[in-house]
Amino acid sequence: MKQLFDQTGFACSKLVTKKYSTSFSLAVKMLAPKIREDIYSIYAFVRLADEIVDSFHGYEKEKLLNEFEQDYYKAFAANISLNPILNSFQLTVKKHKITDDLIQAFLTSMKLDLNKNDYETKAEYDNYIYGSADVVGLMCLKVFVNGDVERYEHLKSYAMRLGSAFQKVNFLRDLKDDYEVLNRSYFPGIDLKKLDISAKNKIIDEIEEDFHEAFKGIKMLPLEAKFGVYTAYIYYRTLLKKLKGTPSEKIMNTRIRVSNPIKISLLAKSFVVYKLNLL
Repeated sequence: MKQLFDQTGFACSKLVTKKYSTSFSLAVKMLAPKIREDIYSIYAFVRLADEIVDSFHGYEKEKLLNEFEQDYYKAFAANISLNPILNSFQLTVKKHKITDDLIQAFLTSMKLDLNKNDYETKAEYDNYIYGSADVVGLMCLKVFVNGDVERYEHLKSYAMRLGSAFQKVNFLRDLKDDYEVLNRSYFPGIDLKKLDISAKNKIIDEIEEDFHEAFKGIKMLPLEAKFGVYTAYIYYRTLLKKLKGTPSEKIMNTRIRVSNPIKISLLAKSFVVYKLNLL
């Protein structure tokens, strides 16, 4: 009954998504049922790798990450893993022909988080974001287009811009923990000890440009994916708006959030926009 085991793996991936991100979990629920499982499996895979480098303090992070990578490739070769998250991910990778360069780029960025603390050039910064976020957007796009190579190639740049926007919002929101707990500084040329309004606005302008370009691609997504991706887009735009209105010093001393009631309100408004064909 391998099918039952596979279903259990996807259920575990869904649980990981729900436990670690209520906002992303809500957005996935807005996708068509036939593609939800694969998006859950992608999220769970990247979440576990991210947790290894960000949260497993006191453990041998490098060893754990290397074993995680090796276990994935063993699962891919054997078509099975007793790790339910890796089992569901390898099924999704094969089903949607997710290329290994995307997975390797992601793991490379995770490995950077083990030892690299500062990103001094834009090239370093862009390379890290490509691996940590853009390729995740591309993996999801593979699921959304369901084998339509031409559509995938057409939407690639937009999916990457959306991944970049999401990641940069996360960077800005998590400045306190990244800097004080993890000793990381992702934004090149910006001294986080003296984050002022000019530096903050420079970051926000860059994110808003990413969102502007990404929205063009959202409008061209297949119907099965459009509403779910738009929901995530609206949530992150709202979070960016809150960050924009927050004094620089407060961003460094707290973690800005969007409350659950506001998330529900955003979902309702997004649904109206979607149903009225305003996308």
